[in-house]
Amino acid sequence: MRSHNPAADVAGTRPAGAGMSGAVRRLARDERGATAVEFSLVAVPFFALIFAIFNTAFAIFAANTLETAVADTARLIRTGQAQNAGLSADTFKSKVCAQLVYMFNCDSGLHIDVETYPSFGSISLTLPLDANKNLKTNGYAFTPGHGGDIVVVRAFYAWPIIVNGLGNNFTNLGNGDLLLAATAAFRNEPFSW
Repeated sequence: MRSHNPAADVAGTRPAGAGMSGAVRRLARDERGATAVEFSLVAVPFFALIFAIFNTAFAIFAANTLETAVADTARLIRTGQAQNAGLSADTFKSKVCAQLVYMFNCDSGLHIDVETYPSFGSISLTLPLDANKNLKTNGYAFTPGHGGDIVVVRAFYAWPIIVNGLGNNFTNLGNGDLLLAATAAFRNEPFSW
């Protein structure tokens, strides 16, 4: 067995770099921390994917919630209850907002358009966007019609998208938001008031 002589190390009899190459070999064999390094490589894409999934799911859920609220509230017009009660655009909007309590900012974000048409074939719908592809905040009508009239109720909401990019870019407004639109087209029941 060979004994170690510390004095020989000081005197330079040990080959230069022998201690360094041994440390490198030991470091190369050491697997402690490999999991942390692997996780750091995978973490960013993993969390981006998770956020994109949640973002998409919330947008779809919000679109379905808006669609249901518009369909339910449009029934007030179709049956003549809105006309009989003398609902204005603001009170009709508040009826829609009553069904959108948690996810929407109805005060400034929700826009309702109610228009009457002479026939289903004459319905012409365009998105209310300005030159910058942003949602217009004015110019919406409220004409619920009379018994037998054809009515189209539309609601628009600019849904904020939190995680964008990563192949998940489904925004359609100029400011990076997603336009949610819900439509109900129907003929009013033959009420007489």
